[in-house]
Amino acid sequence: MENQSIEKFILVASHPDSLINFRGPLIRALLLKNLEVHVAAPDLDADSSIRSSLESYGVNVHKIYMKRTGMNPISDLKTIFQLWILMKKIKPNYFLGYTHKPVIYGNLAAWMAGVNKQFALITGLGYTFQSKILWLNHLLQFLYRISMRKVEKVFFQNPDDESLFQNLGIIKTSDNKSVVVNGSGVDLKKFNTSPFPTKIQFLLIARLLGDKGVREYFKAAKAVREKRPDIKFGLVGWIDNHPDAISKQELDERIDAGDIFFYGRMDDVKPAISESSVYVLPSYREGTPRTVLEAMAMGRPIITTDAPGCKETVKDGINGYIVKVKSSPSASVVNTVPTAVWFSAALNDASVTNAGAVSLIFETVTEITCSVVLNPSVAVTAKV
Repeated sequence: MENQSIEKFILVASHPDSLINFRGPLIRALLLKNLEVHVAAPDLDADSSIRSSLESYGVNVHKIYMKRTGMNPISDLKTIFQLWILMKKIKPNYFLGYTHKPVIYGNLAAWMAGVNKQFALITGLGYTFQSKILWLNHLLQFLYRISMRKVEKVFFQNPDDESLFQNLGIIKTSDNKSVVVNGSGVDLKKFNTSPFPTKIQFLLIARLLGDKGVREYFKAAKAVREKRPDIKFGLVGWIDNHPDAISKQELDERIDAGDIFFYGRMDDVKPAISESSVYVLPSYREGTPRTVLEAMAMGRPIITTDAPGCKETVKDGINGYIVKVKSSPSASVVNTVPTAVWFSAALNDASVTNAGAVSLIFETVTEITCSVVLNPSVAVTAKV
């Protein structure tokens, strides 16, 4: 009888590692609220280290079928059916999904399963929303619109994405459904200031996708190194199974040319940030980029784009530079190098101070998310 009174929460993701790297604090906070927490994602096999870590917290882990990319109706219907069956079995009181498919198909499955309180987290709109294929954009907007009907609150990581959803009629301003929390936050106990390296090095951490600005980073590296071969351009990431992925051939060409120093995929990016002077993110669109916040927390100045989610992280000319999306390297890129070097030496204190102001402490983000989920009727007006 006692177990029947325990409320249940299910969190659905498309990338299993994000459950620990991005949602770990939220999961632990929900457990501390005495909720029975379930997570569902693809690739959570019995021998998965991520599964073991989650289970060690006391989380109930479920492997589901989900293709992260593409819109195959049969494949996606299979995902909805599996989630519906799972939620009918678990009978959760709360559902939260993040990224496209968990939000859309997860909320549809939660509605069919009779979940009382549904929530969505929009972490960034990415490749599909930027597609020039009109029917794909319209289809995605339609799917979001129907999946949001029963959602109590939608969390956005920047005000541009919130405005876009309102302008497209996916959510109504009058419904008071949206809450803006700028990113997932940063654990300042782990990411703290470190000394600058003696040699100049830029760094990009990203999945190797075109819309992360990786090709622009390659071009900038080539242009800068033609005049300053002593400057290094580091890259942390991995080739993803995605329509917009950078090919292995493209990557190898840049490595062989000496333009890029490739770290590969890193579970802990702090050593790479410590070795860098300036952090670069040329992305076309983000939620709020976690890597930028981590680099700022370690006292690094930033070069990023004026894209939604990116531009909010930098005060242009104070703790970094903002450039146009898809900026091609030119004389101006090369001329940025002395300024970037000056940042490394002269703006150390300023960037560290700003890191404390701009990089959200993850406890704050977790507290807001947790309180809204458990008390959705409470109006949240502060945009942290």
